[in-house]
Amino acid sequence: MLAAKHLNKNNRRLIGSKRTSPHKKLLSFIFGVITIFFLTATLTTLGPGYSLTSASIHEVSHLFSAEDLVSVMGKENRYLQQSLPDGYEEPSVAPVLFEIATNLDPDDPRSLLGRELPGFSLFDGKILTAGEGSDYTNMPIESAPPMEVLLAEREASTERIEELDELKQTFSEENKEELPVTVHIVHTHNRESYLPELQNSKEALHESVNITLAGERLGLELAKYGIGAEVDTTDIGEELNKRQWDYSQSYVMSREIVQEASEKNEDLQFYFDLHRDSQPKEVTTVEMNGESYAKTLFVIGENNPNYQENEALANELHKQLQDQHYGLSRGIFAPNTTGGGKNGVYNQDLSSQAMTVEFGGIENSLEEVYRSIELFAEVFSEYYWENQESED
Repeated sequence: MLAAKHLNKNNRRLIGSKRTSPHKKLLSFIFGVITIFFLTATLTTLGPGYSLTSASIHEVSHLFSAEDLVSVMGKENRYLQQSLPDGYEEPSVAPVLFEIATNLDPDDPRSLLGRELPGFSLFDGKILTAGEGSDYTNMPIESAPPMEVLLAEREASTERIEELDELKQTFSEENKEELPVTVHIVHTHNRESYLPELQNSKEALHESVNITLAGERLGLELAKYGIGAEVDTTDIGEELNKRQWDYSQSYVMSREIVQEASEKNEDLQFYFDLHRDSQPKEVTTVEMNGESYAKTLFVIGENNPNYQENEALANELHKQLQDQHYGLSRGIFAPNTTGGGKNGVYNQDLSSQAMTVEFGGIENSLEEVYRSIELFAEVFSEYYWENQESED
């Protein structure tokens, strides 16, 4: 009798569970649909700057180190945890979730202040490797002048151009043998100039006395060490105007130039894009042996598949500059990639040996820039030939 009552009771529970199961499934389905609509609405209403893209995923992944990934994988395969360094501590989940949800980093006040203070977003970039005196107060400033300002005529002495022409003539007479060209030099912001070279101008921009002279000088200095370089001196500012393009499309224009050069010459190995910074002289100048030099700065775009290789190259050159000419390099900088038309690529996706190099700032003279170029060429040639020998 008791057994029968117990059996009937179990049967009623089983029947009840069968009756409620479809209701649970229906509620789960409705909840799932609502969740999908909510997530879709959230992603689409936040705007393109906050949509789910490869760049945003890349940014989130930067919150985790390689050790964190190994630690997670080690939960399933204990053997992997043997490769973790001594003293490794698993990351706390709460700070990571907080940063993902709010985009605020408790350890970096810029993440909060940058949204409240006008112009503070200029300091959103990262210093990958800091040189002497480099910090977040003197990071490079990339100016974007209106087209009428960029193309305005300005007076400048032709002395620098004549000086370079004489140097090129002397070099061609002394070096009859042509070198294999393995370095390509381009100037995306070709009209960037230096105030001491201009007359009565408040804008460090000029159509001929500009950063392209530094590029040509670098080509000559590299040739002294047996390294052939082709220097592109296209007036990209004028080309932008002809196409009625915006200044922010400068890298699209220079990309065409670099791709064409790469297709014509399979021997090209290194790609340098030369610029000048907008920081004042006290930030961009160093005194060595009684003379002033324009500091160098390496800029690496992290939003491209080659950024690790490009950063490794910049790190090696920065290290050698520091070892031989301490203070000449300001370090390695990665600009913010989340707004302002910055894509974090800078055409460095075209080669694993490409980088942007800034020589000096608006208040440096070309003479100071040339001195730095001589030292840069010397250091790069050492790196170049060491690697050529290792490959042979």
